[in-house]
Amino acid sequence: MPTSTVQGSSHDDGQPTRLSVVMAVLNAAENILPVCQELADTFGADPSVEILAIDDGSTDATVKKLLEARQTLLPRLRIISHPKRLGKSAALRTGITAAKGQWIATIDGDGQDDPSAILKMLDQATSAPGTAPLVVGVRRKRNDRLSRRIATRLANGLRRRLLNDGCPDTGAPLKLFSRDLFLKIPQFEGVHRFLPALLGHYGAPLICIEVQHRARLHGSSKYTNFNRALVGIRDLLGVMWLQNRTHLPDHLTEH
Repeated sequence: MPTSTVQGSSHDDGQPTRLSVVMAVLNAAENILPVCQELADTFGADPSVEILAIDDGSTDATVKKLLEARQTLLPRLRIISHPKRLGKSAALRTGITAAKGQWIATIDGDGQDDPSAILKMLDQATSAPGTAPLVVGVRRKRNDRLSRRIATRLANGLRRRLLNDGCPDTGAPLKLFSRDLFLKIPQFEGVHRFLPALLGHYGAPLICIEVQHRARLHGSSKYTNFNRALVGIRDLLGVMWLQNRTHLPDHLTEH
């Protein structure tokens, strides 16, 4: 484990929480136990790390499997449910708002992300000087269908060119950042795909590290390439408007 310590809220036993791992899930019952097993293997023995699973209105046995995982794998797993599907960004915000740690790591619940990469990301973040950075786990070798890889490459290229965010993989699920800084930015469905631009506008340096991307354990993506593109273009225009209309001071002087 990284040796850096971060002051945050505490667990009931008084142990400071330095990191909250937030996982949004939707109809992911078949993936829950193997993903939680990996999370337990990576963080289960560290009382300064909490795991939050946010169920975004699943209609399958996702919540049942999460409860089973808490019983057998992750005794301190926190489970929060939406009454209906609100979207991934809403689920992440629910988890981040409820989180106790100063640092937030996000991870998908489909098994494509290796949670052990979060340890390296946290080490990079806590050793960086100045403003808390955004650390993105860039997926260099995507384990997806060719059509999705092409669509993602085109979308990332367009976002990078128009937003000048410097990130080659803005939609990467593995991200680590300051909880307080995230809660300052405007919230909308899709915000998780624009964190390099939005957090960067609030002064967060960007750190990109290469991470492993694996095949999905079970199920399929909840979005097609076509509806991703339509929603992405609309959101991109909105983020460009926000950047243009958000004016922040370089420094403050109190008299």
